Amino acid sequence: MTGGAVADAEDVVQEAWIRAAGSLDRFQWSSSLRTWLSGITVNCCREILRRRAAQPQLREELETPSSPPVVGLEQLIQRLPDGCREVFILHDVEGYTHEEIGASLGIAAGTSKHQLFRARRKLRESLGRKENENA
Repeated sequence: MTGGAVADAEDVVQEAWIRAAGSLDRFQWSSSLRTWLSGITVNCCREILRRRAAQPQLREELETPSSPPVVGLEQLIQRLPDGCREVFILHDVEGYTHEEIGASLGIAAGTSKHQLFRARRKLRESLGRKENENA
């Protein structure tokens, strides 16, 4: 969800665990623990993405590859709009239901379904273009 930035992903995991541990006593059990932890993690990802967007020099540093570039489907997923990418990863990769995704992201289940539809359509279009380029 951090667009392939490994350092950001590590920061997100650490920050999410710190926040979860610090607020576990306030967890009300109105959702599953998994959904609650995912919500914290998604919020941490969003904060990093906002910080990255506000700091163009940081974005340029992240775009300068220090490791081998990500290729194929992962790269296409990283290019999805934030909302579509979040829902796609949570649903198709992590296996969350639309109701759980809605609770984590603060959106309606119908919005989650629509963003998943958009993400899959964009991926199909991108994959179709890649196949045509290789033909």
